[in-house]
Amino acid sequence: MSALLFSSFDVTRQAFYRSRLTAAIVNLKPIVPGHVLVIPTRVVPRLADLKNDELAALMTSVQHVAKVIERVYGADGLTIACQDGKAAGQTVPHVHFHLLPRKLQGDLFARNDDVYPALERSEGGLPEALRQVPQALQVDADEDRKPRTLDEMEKEARWLQSFFEAAESAALADKNGASKADKSP
Repeated sequence: MSALLFSSFDVTRQAFYRSRLTAAIVNLKPIVPGHVLVIPTRVVPRLADLKNDELAALMTSVQHVAKVIERVYGADGLTIACQDGKAAGQTVPHVHFHLLPRKLQGDLFARNDDVYPALERSEGGLPEALRQVPQALQVDADEDRKPRTLDEMEKEARWLQSFFEAAESAALADKNGASKADKSP
């Protein structure tokens, strides 16, 4: 499998889902359990820089990954966000969508919109934290959210990958069953 870059950072080991034009990776400093990113495989700074097929693939992957993440983390909904450009809070010059599982009861944020300042704080320390991934990382200004080690992120990525592999196997079995039924007299 080819190396996967998030801007200039190798995130191959954090990837748990890949399509021809997109990937999903676990987050270095998740705001909530299950906070993941969906990215185009080509390093592209802004949404407007994506080709039409890349944009379509990216949105399809956001939808696909969202369904699995919501189910796996027992969420009642998702916050899906994209900070497009420096003025919008984007600090890593690579298009990415944040997917954050949310719950009606027991959610980390008592007020739904409180997630956005947390997302902005999270994004602010990301470039420096990504440069240090191989080691245990230092805490930045994000309260008690400590960056995870590469091993911790890889473990979560492998766990999440198993749900996508199971879904692909089930879809293939359904397709093969439908094909056989279509050929029946």
